[in-house]
Amino acid sequence: METPTSALSQVLGVLLWCISWADLFYSFHGLVHGRAPAPVFFVTPLVVGVTMLLATLLIQYERLQGVQSSGVLIIFWFLCVVCAIIPFRSKILSAKAEGEISDPFRFTTFYIYFALVLSALILACFREKPPLFSAKNVDPNPYPETSAGFLSRLFFWWFTKMAIHGYRHPLEEKDLWSLKEEDRSQMVVQQLLEAWRKQQKQTARHKAAAAPGEKASSEDEVLLGTQPRPRQPSFLQALLTTFGSSLLISACFKLIQDLLSFINPQLLSVLIRFISNPMAPSWWGFLVAGLMFLCSMMQSLILQQYYHCIFVTGLKFRTGIIGVIYRKALVITNSVKRASTVGEIVNLMSVDAQRFMDLVPFLNLLWSAPLQIILAMYFLWQNLGPSVLAGVALMVLLIPLNGAVAMKMRAFQVEQMKLKDSRIKLMSEILNGIKVLKLYAWEPSFLQQVEGIRLRELQLLRKAAYLHAISTFIWVCSPFLVTLITLWVYVFVDPNNVLDAEKAFVSVSLFNILRIPLNMLPQLISNLTQASVSLKRIQHFLSQDELDTQCVERKIISPGYAITIHSGTFTWAQDLPPTLHSLDIQVPKGALVAVVGAVGCGKSSLVSALLGEMEKLEGKVHVKGSVAYVPQQAWIRNCTLQENVLFGQALNPKRYQQALEACALLDDLKMLPGGDQTEIGEKGINLSGGQRQRVSLARAVYSNADIFLLDDPLSAVDSHVAKHIFDHVIGPEGVLAGKTRMLVTHSISFLPQTDFIIVLTDGQVSEMGPYPALLQCNGSFANFLRNYAPDEDQERREDSQTALEGVEDEEVLLVEDTLSNHTDLTDNDPVTFAVQKQFMRQLSALSSDGEGQGQPAPRRRLGPSEKVQVTEAKANGALTQEEKAETGTVELSVFWDYAKAVGLCTTLAICLLYAGQSAAAIGANVWLSAWTNDAMTDSRQNNTSLRLGVYATLGILQGLLVMLSAMAMAVGGIQAGRVLHQALLHNKIRSPQSFFDTTPSGRILNRFSKDIYVIDEVLAPAILMLLNSFFNAISTLVVIVASTPLFVVVILPLAVLYTLVQRFYAATSRQLKRLESVSRSPIYSHFSETVNGASVIRAYNRSRDFEVINDTKVDINQRSCYPYIISNRWLSIGVEFVGNCVVLFAALFAVVGRSSLSPGLVGLSVSYSLQVTLALNWMIRMMSDLESNIVAVERVKEYCKTETEAPWVVEGSRPPKGWPLRGEVEFRNYSVRYRPGLDLVLRDLSLHVHAGEKVGIVGRTGAGKSSLTLCLFRILEAAKGEILIDGLNVADFGLHDLRSQLTIIPQDPILFSGTLRMNLDPFGSYSEDDIWRALELSHLHTFVSSQPAGLDFQCSEGGENLSVGQRQLVCLARALLRKSRILVLDEATAAVDLETDDLIQATIRTQFDTCTVLTIAHRLNTIMDYTRVLVLDKGVIAEFDAPANLIAARGIFYGMARDAGLA
Repeated sequence: METPTSALSQVLGVLLWCISWADLFYSFHGLVHGRAPAPVFFVTPLVVGVTMLLATLLIQYERLQGVQSSGVLIIFWFLCVVCAIIPFRSKILSAKAEGEISDPFRFTTFYIYFALVLSALILACFREKPPLFSAKNVDPNPYPETSAGFLSRLFFWWFTKMAIHGYRHPLEEKDLWSLKEEDRSQMVVQQLLEAWRKQQKQTARHKAAAAPGEKASSEDEVLLGTQPRPRQPSFLQALLTTFGSSLLISACFKLIQDLLSFINPQLLSVLIRFISNPMAPSWWGFLVAGLMFLCSMMQSLILQQYYHCIFVTGLKFRTGIIGVIYRKALVITNSVKRASTVGEIVNLMSVDAQRFMDLVPFLNLLWSAPLQIILAMYFLWQNLGPSVLAGVALMVLLIPLNGAVAMKMRAFQVEQMKLKDSRIKLMSEILNGIKVLKLYAWEPSFLQQVEGIRLRELQLLRKAAYLHAISTFIWVCSPFLVTLITLWVYVFVDPNNVLDAEKAFVSVSLFNILRIPLNMLPQLISNLTQASVSLKRIQHFLSQDELDTQCVERKIISPGYAITIHSGTFTWAQDLPPTLHSLDIQVPKGALVAVVGAVGCGKSSLVSALLGEMEKLEGKVHVKGSVAYVPQQAWIRNCTLQENVLFGQALNPKRYQQALEACALLDDLKMLPGGDQTEIGEKGINLSGGQRQRVSLARAVYSNADIFLLDDPLSAVDSHVAKHIFDHVIGPEGVLAGKTRMLVTHSISFLPQTDFIIVLTDGQVSEMGPYPALLQCNGSFANFLRNYAPDEDQERREDSQTALEGVEDEEVLLVEDTLSNHTDLTDNDPVTFAVQKQFMRQLSALSSDGEGQGQPAPRRRLGPSEKVQVTEAKANGALTQEEKAETGTVELSVFWDYAKAVGLCTTLAICLLYAGQSAAAIGANVWLSAWTNDAMTDSRQNNTSLRLGVYATLGILQGLLVMLSAMAMAVGGIQAGRVLHQALLHNKIRSPQSFFDTTPSGRILNRFSKDIYVIDEVLAPAILMLLNSFFNAISTLVVIVASTPLFVVVILPLAVLYTLVQRFYAATSRQLKRLESVSRSPIYSHFSETVNGASVIRAYNRSRDFEVINDTKVDINQRSCYPYIISNRWLSIGVEFVGNCVVLFAALFAVVGRSSLSPGLVGLSVSYSLQVTLALNWMIRMMSDLESNIVAVERVKEYCKTETEAPWVVEGSRPPKGWPLRGEVEFRNYSVRYRPGLDLVLRDLSLHVHAGEKVGIVGRTGAGKSSLTLCLFRILEAAKGEILIDGLNVADFGLHDLRSQLTIIPQDPILFSGTLRMNLDPFGSYSEDDIWRALELSHLHTFVSSQPAGLDFQCSEGGENLSVGQRQLVCLARALLRKSRILVLDEATAAVDLETDDLIQATIRTQFDTCTVLTIAHRLNTIMDYTRVLVLDKGVIAEFDAPANLIAARGIFYGMARDAGLA
């Protein structure tokens, strides 16, 4: 299919071919007629003819291939034109000289040829339309490079459209291009994975080959001590196999560019010679100037292609590494996971992958730096002879010095990374447990820990910054010192050596070229060392043990059974004692099996063993069929509720409705702002514990698997909801009837309905069998039951009675649990105001029987910026606002904030020092130019020592000023880091609880990790580089203008072009950078979510889906990375064009004004102009860098200004010592709301609790039970009224004075990583004996003393290495240690088995018998013997009396007691 352009090109090709044949025939014609033309007249037309024929064929071929713009042809036609220009001129000149045309035929054919070649070149520059047969591109926003023309690609013009768009409107995600197929995660990761697997296979083969020979030689080896290191699979090799080709292409570009960079100094020497020789023709000068420009342009274009290639490769490195790590994290064993925290694994993905990306651009320096050095040496030797060696010797001596500094900095960095890791880990724990810290008033202890780490971190940073200043000094001074020493040796070695302009300035520009590779080497070394550390870490992680997929046999099983274990022994890690031993279990198909036993006896471990999560030491496990798993702590993803339930399966509306109905979720959906499209926050933050558990259960029900492993799903919900779920889902009548179900449970009431029961004690099956059989056995199980089950018959009777009372009651109960976190809404329900109205309507509709329904208490204050619009379901559903990517330019106030943090005097000093340094540098070079002009006057130089002395002084002065300014910047940068981190930390620790409920912890952590890192380590060097390049560029212009004043004319247009490019670039690149950082956090948060939920993902066999999700998230991030890389290339082309124009005009004006110029001045101005491109380029780059990095200051500042809670200690109003002595609590007309603008949660509450009373607090969900206790601790502040403790108003004291005198056992047991002692007593204020006594009373004594470390037993992050029950007991021990007069017990006995529950209750009764105890109760039997019971209803007191009187009064309490079977 022909287009006009391609047809025309072909016609031209054919014509050119004809013309060359005509020439050839003409020559033959001459031969025949006896004129013998020279052989060239035969060879040339023949060669040209063949070439043109080939060109025509190539045009046709590329057309068929669908090539839209051919680089080969453009270059070919361009060269043809260039070569034809010379004969073009000479033919005309010779004709003029002779006065006639000597060979009219050839004269004519040549000019026709020239015209045709020129037209062909012009045609080739146009881009063809894509051929019809190419695939239709359906992409709405395709990657423009694929369809761009050759020239457009060469100059990156295809980016201009986005640059202009980004300048007009801030770019958004929809403006970004799609990725090319070969750049997508899926492709890249797949290639890398294959390469890595190949490596692993090879290693395995080596090991297998080495194994037989090992045994024989082992004894000799022990003697000789030469044990061969086991060969590890090399991840580096995998990377190189995958990305080797791209690295090779980039190396070719780099090679050409390196060679080109040496042409300009040669041209400079020609130019100076031309100036010194007044006889030379002027076209000679213009030619040199033109060549300089051309050479610089070529260099720029090739360099940008090189950078483009190498940065894209770097990005692919990161993508590949992230994908491989993600896939590995889905299959690592639990022991590996325990060895490293989630944070450390995420670090592999964020920090280490990034390191590789940063290293790739330096890789080619490994061969390019030596090459440049050798070439520069060669040319210098030609110029100055052996005296060059002096200068080079100095350079070589500086390398180890630089290297030593770099290594030292590296060592500091490794240490500082460790400190940073531990600081972030501590911060993340503080944020996760902030509520507990507030309730215990423990913030100062943790504040101190963080500040301690930070102090050590800053000390390291300070040392590193001083070292950095020293290396800057070496950096700036080395080129100067080298020039100095070389010239000194040159002048003094031989008195005949004359230093003229040519020698001096050519050497200076060669030394300038030499300086770059020498300076890059230390950075290359440090980057290599960093990357090698990262490589080791990644390789170590990728070589870790994976879960054995074969340890659970899923295909075959003895008929009739669904699960069998034969003498199975399992452990969590090879080095730990087995958790479960010699298990023999057979579960028939379709059976309902209950697993019971005390806390920590291995019930959850049994489920994990069936899932293949544990390491099997011996035995066989068979599990036939697909599995659904409900973990003890529900794992909820950060996506919509519907996506959480579907979990990657297609939506089947009927089955979906059924799942929601069975799990009692329908009413919850009505309450949630967006129905099932509500977005659920990270870790399910905006659902109550009960809701989370039921969503997790619904996921299992929907999955429609064959086997259901339910790890205590009933613990987190209220008892009546548990009953509903058992009846409708798990039990014999439930949705899952007929499936195989294994239920771990603490609820005795359901055991009679199970098919059989497995009783575990200490990791072994102590009894197994149906319920009646076990009762008759009279074993441990029967005793256990007798103690805990209330009278069976009465239970049954109660059940049937409640069932008859009608469905309506059931619904009310469900609503109650919906709002309940098996207590109150302590678990931050973000119920916004409008949604709340909706709740009220639903509730009033349901509560027509007059049961007073409480008002749901939204435990969440949304800050003004985060008002959730209640406009439409989906928007409603979003809980946490998207993190805003700031748009527009950075305010000047942010720079001012940073300057203030650095210190204004320091800032001023730095600027002045820099100005001084530039002045000194210019002075030195002007002096050099004057010195070289001495040589002009007579051919001998006098007073050499004076010349050298002044030159040396100026140079060293410059170095010192640089060093001083770097030192000042270091001090200022550290100061800023300290001030800003301290402000951030102090503000965050003092933020009210509501702030943490509405802000995802990741967002706060990001401020502490990424932004503080930028302030610490990135900003100061960036500012130094900016100042450096700014003063460089300014001094260049000053020098050129001083030597050739004509240059002023050009400055303006060039400056306009420069600023235009800068403006377009800055707006676009800043937005791209912001989009990039906003799209980066979802990768990491999804990754940490995956690591946490890996067992669920594997159980449901969803690993593949999650890999795809991860790839998609990485691709979204890459979509902003690619344009960012291109934007830098686009900018560089523009800026380097400006720089190359500076070179051109400096040379041109030197040629024009050569009569009035000395060679020294020309040398000075042109050698300066050759450096200007680098300075201009760096300046823009650094300005943009600074703009995107200063955002960190803005973000930190934003979080330093959020509102804080009341002061911790109010001096002058401190409670008396020993307060409260009696423990009387009195509320007077007390009202409270969650945040301004919401309804009151407690209204005009007045009650008086006497000293030592035990008061139970009950009420429907949302009645304000938890709010009451939160008010006591002033987590919520009064709207009106007051709370008095022992007659003193609590609002008068500081928060810590108040909170440290009250004791609470919170609902969620939260532990911090550290020793057990630290978890009990962070301030170290109790003696060893006190702590042991508390442990004894809280029944942890046996556990702790059995641990080798005793009290220094290390709790892992969140106390993961203790069971939930044990964590609860630790909280009890805390309360026993503090032993204040008032104890608040927020009952969380659901996760604890009945025995532990009894232990806790007994301990509280004996140990706190003299204290005032307030208990929020869910199990009424715990408070039946309390002094009084407070019944709350809709935030007011409904009943308040002794339990017996309340039952007699037949009010609300009586109803609740009846439901619980106690009345």
